[in-house]
Amino acid sequence: MTAKIQFSRGITEETVPDIRVTRSASGKSGTAIFTFEDPQILAADNTAEVTGMYLIDEAGELSTRDVKVKFYDGKARVLEATLIMQSADEWNRFLQFMEQYAEVAGLELQRKSDD
Repeated sequence: MTAKIQFSRGITEETVPDIRVTRSASGKSGTAIFTFEDPQILAADNTAEVTGMYLIDEAGELSTRDVKVKFYDGKARVLEATLIMQSADEWNRFLQFMEQYAEVAGLELQRKSDD
């Protein structure tokens, strides 16, 4: 099994998101914002309902219900999901998922400098 993201159980989202991650100064909590432009779940021919965002890998599942749809020119075009990690364990579990997902989706880490 490989890492995948779903918005409706059983339907894997193929669109690769832009992911912005912040971590608290203590390192014990963090936030990840996933932005999907024109995701398949919002396609006109799709009838599945967005019930949350589910990050699924070999170790299990992380999920959030904090999912927003943005409309442009009257059409649902962007999905933004926020995952909040409230402990070091949750942060480490998120990183574990991201390592697997990055490999599958061809993502690479870019650190933002404080210039």
